[in-house]
Amino acid sequence: MPIYKYECVTRNSETVVGKISASSTNAAVDRLRKMNFTVVEIKQSRFDALERFFKNERPVKVGDLSLFSRQLASMLGAGIPVTRAIATIAKQTRNPSFRKALENIAANVESGMNLTDSFSGYPHIFDDLYVNLIESGEIGGMLEGSLLRIAEQLQKDKKLKDSISSATFYPKMVMGFAILVLIGMLLFLVPTFKGMVKSGSDVPGITKFVFNLSDALRAKWYWFIVAVVGIFVAIKTFSSSRVGKMIWDRNKTRIPIFGQITEKTIIARFSRTLSTLLDGGIPVIQAMQSSGDTAGSVIVAEKVREASFNVEQGNRISDELDKQGIFPGTVIHMIAVGEETGQLPELLERVATFYEEEVENLSKTLSSVIEPLMLIMVGILVGGILISLYLPIFTAVSTQM
Repeated sequence: MPIYKYECVTRNSETVVGKISASSTNAAVDRLRKMNFTVVEIKQSRFDALERFFKNERPVKVGDLSLFSRQLASMLGAGIPVTRAIATIAKQTRNPSFRKALENIAANVESGMNLTDSFSGYPHIFDDLYVNLIESGEIGGMLEGSLLRIAEQLQKDKKLKDSISSATFYPKMVMGFAILVLIGMLLFLVPTFKGMVKSGSDVPGITKFVFNLSDALRAKWYWFIVAVVGIFVAIKTFSSSRVGKMIWDRNKTRIPIFGQITEKTIIARFSRTLSTLLDGGIPVIQAMQSSGDTAGSVIVAEKVREASFNVEQGNRISDELDKQGIFPGTVIHMIAVGEETGQLPELLERVATFYEEEVENLSKTLSSVIEPLMLIMVGILVGGILISLYLPIFTAVSTQM
């Protein structure tokens, strides 16, 4: 949902400044008025991400959120008021942007805003899952339990991300090393070999290509930088668009080995999130939609949302998800059993645990498979350039003989 910046006045004539998420400007104003605020100014924040970039705000890590949730749950369990607890944790927080957000949340709650609306004003820190569980705990009087569920969910999510990062770390490092070696050879090694070849000599086509590439890189290196930056920005922009996301989502699960990790990660994240939300008392429809949105796939999010509309008409969750064809039969069967036995959160938890372990095992296997392939690729790259450089020498020697 869009984010709106507001400036309001409380009953005590105090000025309150903050952010709130709502479907429209009128909806945002209505929510603020229900909190007994007089709206002075409100406008949509269209460039929130750019503002945070230029302000040099550090992103809030998953580990920081998990620690905050556990600390807040512990302090609430000890009987400390929520505003005092949040303000106390804010003083101990090292991340400046996170500390500022917590201070504003504590001030907003102190001035009369409910906890859910206060957290929803910072969507770049607290996502829909977090806000939904906070709302459930606040309404049901089980805020401490909701915070512990959030902390556990975040910890599991962090573990899943770490498994994926470890699987892709080695290929990224080798690719980076290969590019540096290639640039180094073109800048320093190729000119040396070119000087050994007589001007006007007939050289093989591949050698001529390497010579020309080296000359171009040395003479107009800045154009290569502009080209690389331009390609990166274009790819980033396209991948952020709806069309780009759809194309990527359709093909990312087809990539050898990595596709399996991606597919299992989506299933694990969806199952864990849905289990956490249902266990936290969130209505089924809302829980399904939030779980689809956080699964990590635009296609899955749309299919789950479509299934949720049919579930709202009284159909079974397992039947509707099965029609969408986005999850394996095993997952659908487990959901069906959970619906029949009334233990859906527990069985979804088992599904999530199983696929998280699968991702972890695949990540470990991936290193042993990728390592020799990457080494062969680097060898072909370096060897190809060396052969192209030595070809004129071989040709000259064979001609003399």
